[in-house]
Amino acid sequence: MTRLEHPINTHWDFISEDHPEFALPSYAGPRTQVSVPHTVREVPHHNFSESDYSFISWYRKSLSFSEAHKGKRTLLHFEGVMLAAEVFLDGQKLFEHQGGFTPFQVDLTDHIVPGREHLVAVKVDSRERTDIPPYGNLVDYMTFGGIYRDVYVRVLDPLHIENVFFRGVDVLTSRPFAEVDVTLNNTSTSSKQAELEIQLLDAANQQVAATTATVSVEVHSLHTHTLKLENLADLQLWDIENPYLYTLRVSIRGGDTLDTRVGFRESEFRADGFFYLNGRKVILRGMNRHQTYPYIGAAAPKRLQEKDADLVKFDLGCNMVRTSHYPQSPHFLNRCDEIGLLVFTEMQGWQHIGDQGWQDLSLKLLEDLVVRDRNHPSIVLWGARVNESPDHTLFYTRTNRLVNRLDPTRQTGGVRCFFGSEQLEDVYTMNDFAAKLTKYPAERYLVTEYAGHMFPTKSFDQEPRVVGHALKHADVLNQIGVLGISGGIAWCAFDYNTHATFGSGDRICYHGVMDIFRQPKFAAHLYASQQRPEQKKVLFAATYWTRGDVDEGLINPVWIFSNLDRVEVYVSGKFEGEAQRATCLYPHLPYPPFRISNISGGWGENFGDLELRGYLKGEQVKTHRLAADGIPRKLVLQADDAEIHADGADLTRLSLKITDEYGNALPFAWGPVLLDCEGPGVLVGENPLVLPGGQAAVYLRSTLISGTVTVTARVQGLPVQTVQVKTLEVGVQPVLEAVLNG
Repeated sequence: MTRLEHPINTHWDFISEDHPEFALPSYAGPRTQVSVPHTVREVPHHNFSESDYSFISWYRKSLSFSEAHKGKRTLLHFEGVMLAAEVFLDGQKLFEHQGGFTPFQVDLTDHIVPGREHLVAVKVDSRERTDIPPYGNLVDYMTFGGIYRDVYVRVLDPLHIENVFFRGVDVLTSRPFAEVDVTLNNTSTSSKQAELEIQLLDAANQQVAATTATVSVEVHSLHTHTLKLENLADLQLWDIENPYLYTLRVSIRGGDTLDTRVGFRESEFRADGFFYLNGRKVILRGMNRHQTYPYIGAAAPKRLQEKDADLVKFDLGCNMVRTSHYPQSPHFLNRCDEIGLLVFTEMQGWQHIGDQGWQDLSLKLLEDLVVRDRNHPSIVLWGARVNESPDHTLFYTRTNRLVNRLDPTRQTGGVRCFFGSEQLEDVYTMNDFAAKLTKYPAERYLVTEYAGHMFPTKSFDQEPRVVGHALKHADVLNQIGVLGISGGIAWCAFDYNTHATFGSGDRICYHGVMDIFRQPKFAAHLYASQQRPEQKKVLFAATYWTRGDVDEGLINPVWIFSNLDRVEVYVSGKFEGEAQRATCLYPHLPYPPFRISNISGGWGENFGDLELRGYLKGEQVKTHRLAADGIPRKLVLQADDAEIHADGADLTRLSLKITDEYGNALPFAWGPVLLDCEGPGVLVGENPLVLPGGQAAVYLRSTLISGTVTVTARVQGLPVQTVQVKTLEVGVQPVLEAVLNG
């Protein structure tokens, strides 16, 4: 049979305390019904403690299986449980997993009886245990607890496909081919012979290549066989501009089938110091990304994971993301594959190396990461070193040897924060926060963090700070061009929650070019302006246009971030002149910022609305206006999605802004905003909601009921705003034999 895989994310019972009796059917105490992804406790967006979620909790769910499951392997697959998990069936402990960022499976086969209802229970330990990475010392991020990624039931034949590893070879030549390692698992009591078939399907699901092989697999053993796909005519490469994906279909004739999305591409950090993708030099412009969100911690469903990738690629105009400092959601990586966003992913940890047991566990979790993710064409570099940790020759020799064995096709990096650190990896990856970057004498070199804590900036800071923050990033991007290196990855994309030792004392590190709600600071517009105008036309005046928020009351100069050819500046409808590109200051940026000095608005002068008119190829294509009076005129409420799934876990962001008459967020118009929700949905976030920097967000979570949700937002003195979101019924695969509770 073809494998069955179905999410079992709904109808989990949850208690937020350590109660071992919860694993037993006899438990009759209180509980809450939840869907996963789930966080053990929702928190404010700031001003909370890690103790709010660092405790032991329990989840449980009833499952039963039909007679059709006899002779099959039945597995529970958890994509991620933070930080440690113990899994029970009918009160019997079957499995324990340590580590919150990689998946694990529990084999139920020998413990289930068809037709009988069984109780699965999971004890979740969300404490910051020093025996489990990343802990052991201080950590500059939070590991919010819970079953925070998807859970699946898998039903497999006794002889099934354990995993596959796809490698495109000679893809830039006239005779490209692919090698595919297929690992078979024979869990039966006799040796088996398998007729393997591999098909390569294009985006239209048409076969472009195929091959077969006969393989023998001994009793209770794993066997890996390598097959080759040749005669690949008219091959389309995966690239950041054209991320073409194929489907690799591996089948055991008459049995198991596994589909994997793959891409053909060649990536390499070369000895000349640059990165090449498919033989073309690409200057890497990237962002570091934490997987956490306000209110929900890390328990973000597929929709939000994909949205983050889109923000980095399309809103910020970047071509790379670093999954700092741990493996991240498969949904996020899948979206990077789809949109052509390069990925540097790394092992979990932060500055600390523990004892031998800690190191051995790190090696196991690193292996899980590589095996899980090595078919993603977007991944071009493995992080085989704990971020910013000290040198450790023995440990990092082991990590690099492991990665090279599991995936010899990609290079390794190891992010450090001090020059002279021992290089055991292929690429010298360095967090360089100096005002002037250093070109370290390594053949292959990548700056993996810059700016960040050297210039923390809130969206509601004084204008010189938020402008200076953007120009700090512009300066580093320019220096990367001066040094002639492969590129840089900024710290960081989004503000994030952290421990008290770090950040601004309110449990937020304000290091992002976007705030914690994924809304832009001025620096976000600087990055957006570095992409080609055919990708996105950008015109943004980096000013609040308020005289009293700058020294001496003089807004001089006005900085403008744009990728257009020409910008005209008007005040009160009067032409002030053309802004000039600051090419002399930023000659190595694709699109240096514009600036204009000594325009109207000084003391004693008419101070009217500011208007920018942007031109491309002689045609006016974009306008940006800012009101001079600073008076709130509008409350803006927007939902990222018009429809979400009625599965009890799906979320869409509801963004709120108080703006001037032209739609610009007013940085000191904080609300508060009162929110009401009618229909089958639940608001997640603070209510009433204060808008730091004039903008913030909450989330709308679905229930298990389909329908229309209406959210209403009110703020004193402005018109009431409403938005509607439909929640759509989620279909269940009729072929699935598992009968789920509810």
